[in-house]
Amino acid sequence: MSYLRNVKRVAPYTPGEQPRGERIIKLNTNECPYPPSPKVTEALRGIQAGELALYPDPEATELKEALSSVYGLPKEQIFVGVGSDEVLGFVFQTFFGGGDPILFPSLTYSFYPVWAGLYAIPFREIPLREGFRIAPEDYAVQNAGIIFPNPNAPTGVLEPLSVIRRILEENPDSLVVIDEAYIDFADDRKACSALSLLPEYENLLVVQTFSKSRALAGMRIGMAFGHEEAIRALSDVKYSFNSYTLSRAAIRCGAAAVLDEEYLAETLKKVIRTREEAKKRLAALGCTFPDSRANFLFARPPRGNAEEIFAALKEKGIYVRYFKGSLTEEYLRITIGTPEQMEALYQALTE
Repeated sequence: MSYLRNVKRVAPYTPGEQPRGERIIKLNTNECPYPPSPKVTEALRGIQAGELALYPDPEATELKEALSSVYGLPKEQIFVGVGSDEVLGFVFQTFFGGGDPILFPSLTYSFYPVWAGLYAIPFREIPLREGFRIAPEDYAVQNAGIIFPNPNAPTGVLEPLSVIRRILEENPDSLVVIDEAYIDFADDRKACSALSLLPEYENLLVVQTFSKSRALAGMRIGMAFGHEEAIRALSDVKYSFNSYTLSRAAIRCGAAAVLDEEYLAETLKKVIRTREEAKKRLAALGCTFPDSRANFLFARPPRGNAEEIFAALKEKGIYVRYFKGSLTEEYLRITIGTPEQMEALYQALTE
């Protein structure tokens, strides 16, 4: 098959398993254990089959207006796409490139090096400090852009805004992208979000998702917030690729979800309560972990035999995430489920 000689060779991202079957406890992909807002169900019921014969609004106006009203930003500072992964993919295509490398932590979202490889973008991984922390001075080097999640993945460590501010100030000519997929699970999400820094820094872009806290992973909705010029540049790349990225159902359901702030607050309260209980229960079993502010824990079993425990849990129908590699091989990333699911996990670990 000689035509394969021109195929671009990349190391693909490995998604978490999506097991099928009854009595499966799925704690491996950081999905929300609770359903989305009831208003999403109402929105779905309101969609007429005939609407699906028409293209969706390329501007996703209804969704942007909902986001604008809740986040207090004009529509011109909001970009939406098919999950935060697509949004971040557009970010890599739009802003990163040239001779200098982009920077991200050595232990972080494993899609970053995949995109860098796909788009032939040089990158440099910056080692984390003790406690899996980011040191701003490590990013005060020549670069073509900086990106990291906050809270970080897979550690769950949340950096204070003072760290982000220092990185922004030391890199005025670089775009700094803060991937806030898990920010809603911080104890005071609005105070912890880098969104509050947008009025001060034109080189800041904040990316969020509906897949975690708003329980719409299956609907695929992501968004970015930034300076108007940055959002316009993202939109230009999007329209060069596909004008109609979000479906009519996604736009309608996303708007319904974002406007139901009361339901979101109730969901977050339940997940955070279960997360804090999980810290106590796992510590009692001898596990150690960073102090996560996400909807998962990055837990090291007492003997470091994470791969063995991963396999044993899977045999019991309990799925957690295990990553091979020198930085991660002694840890399990455990999504916070319902209290009942977590009790089953504690019982299995005890056994």
